[in-house]
Amino acid sequence: MPVHTIPLEALQSAGDAQARAWCAHLEAGGILYFPKTPVAIPVADLEFLLGQRQTGSSLHKNIAYKPDRDALSGADEKAAPARDIQQLHDVMRRYSASVHAFLGGFLAPYARRWRLDYASFRPLEEEGRDLPVRRRNDLLHTDAFPTRPTRGWRILRFFHNIHPTRTRDWVVGDPFGKVVGIFAPSKLPTPRPDTPATRAGKQLAQATGLASLVPQWKRTPYDEFMMRLHNTMKEDSAFQSSCAREHVKFAPGSSWMVYTETVPHAVLGGQYALEQTFLVDPEAMVTPESAPLAVLEKMAGARLA
Repeated sequence: MPVHTIPLEALQSAGDAQARAWCAHLEAGGILYFPKTPVAIPVADLEFLLGQRQTGSSLHKNIAYKPDRDALSGADEKAAPARDIQQLHDVMRRYSASVHAFLGGFLAPYARRWRLDYASFRPLEEEGRDLPVRRRNDLLHTDAFPTRPTRGWRILRFFHNIHPTRTRDWVVGDPFGKVVGIFAPSKLPTPRPDTPATRAGKQLAQATGLASLVPQWKRTPYDEFMMRLHNTMKEDSAFQSSCAREHVKFAPGSSWMVYTETVPHAVLGGQYALEQTFLVDPEAMVTPESAPLAVLEKMAGARLA
C-alpha cells in the first residue's frame, strides 16, 4: 500500500494541481503521511490528554466528539470530575475545528463537499485488548458504521499519534477491489439493489421512526454489503492468517490520512491517538471510478445507494 510522505515545507508551495494529486493518491487507496503533524495542539491540551485514563475498556473503544451537536460521549464520567469532562470537551472541540480548517485548504477539491463527522480520542493501549471479534482493531478490516450508514459517501480519516515516545503500529492489506474479489461472491452475496417492496419497507420505517430500532432498515444495499464485508473479514481466520499485509509505523507527533472504507487496515499497537472523520461526497472525487460505491455498482450492474 503506497505511503506518500509530505514534509511540512511542501505545504507552502502547493497549488491546485498538487491538491488534486493528493486527492487522487488517497482515492486510489494510498496513505498521506506527515512525519510532523500540520495540526498543532496547544501544549496545555496535549498535557491534559496524555494525563487521561479510561476504565471500562470493554465498553468504549474511544471517546467521541460530535461536532454537529457539540456533544461528547464515551468519557468515564463516574471516574472523572465534571471539570475534567468539560475540559476534555473543550479540547476535542478545538482539535476537530483545527483539523477541519487545515483540510479545507489542503484537500481543496473536497471543500464544502463533505460532512464533518465524529472526532475521537483513543487513550487505551491497542496491543492485547480483550474485545469481541467484530470490535477488535488488530484484525484487518475496512470500515463501515453499524448504525450510521454513509449511503456511498467515503470515510476519510485524519489520525494523529500524540504519544510522546511510542509509534502507532498498523498493518495494511491488498487494494479494495482485490479484497472484494476474495469475499464476493464465494463468501458474501454479490450486492444487489433493493426490491420495490424492500425499498417501500425501508421508507416506511424511516418515516415512522422504526428504523432507529433496526439498523438494517437504515442501510442502502451498499451499506449492507460494506457492513457484511467488515464483519466477514474480521471473522475469517484463514483470511487473517494468510492475507497480504504491509507493516507501517507512525512516529510520535506524526499524522496521516486514509480512506478507511477502502484500505484494509488494523492497529497492532500504540496508545494516545486523535482522529477526525469526514464523509466525502463521491461526486467530489478526482477519480470517481475508484470509489467503493463505483466498484460495487459495476459488479452489481445497478445502483446501490
